[in-house]
Amino acid sequence: MAFSKSKSAKPPLKQTELLEYAVKSLASKMKSERDLRQRMRDRAEPGEAGVEAMDAVIAKLKDLGYLSDERFAADYTRMRQENEKFGKRRVQQGLMQKGIATELTNKTLTAAYDEVDEVALAKQYVERKRMKKPEGDKEVARAMRRLVGAGFSVGTVWKVLRGWGAAVDEVNISLEDTAE
Repeated sequence: MAFSKSKSAKPPLKQTELLEYAVKSLASKMKSERDLRQRMRDRAEPGEAGVEAMDAVIAKLKDLGYLSDERFAADYTRMRQENEKFGKRRVQQGLMQKGIATELTNKTLTAAYDEVDEVALAKQYVERKRMKKPEGDKEVARAMRRLVGAGFSVGTVWKVLRGWGAAVDEVNISLEDTAE
């Protein structure tokens, strides 16, 4: 007979305890303000008192320099670009999922991807993922889906596929064609 440990609800944290909890959370992994706020919501007091405590903790962390959406966006973008070799669109989606404002996202991505050769980055992605030269239409389609999913533009994907010798026809799709 197995005994299971029952999970009891943890008592809500006061403001100082909530600050310690937030600092420990930030020490383990970088987070956006929205992500940290969601994490603290589970441990804060319910109601208006909890919201005020979270606001105070967020303000304190910003004053101390522990929390900055600008720094988070820049670091996230740099890591995804350098380590994962992702394209601009994939990084943009990730930043939006993390709760970064659209204006800040666009500014960060423009700065990070302004000087980047997207075709070279796509080739680095292909090398990193050890993708093989596609043989046949199904494999070309699979490679195309994978590169588009990694955040590269369709034009860049076509250039990479043509570099492999795949016969790919460019298709210009305008918004007028899709509206019909």
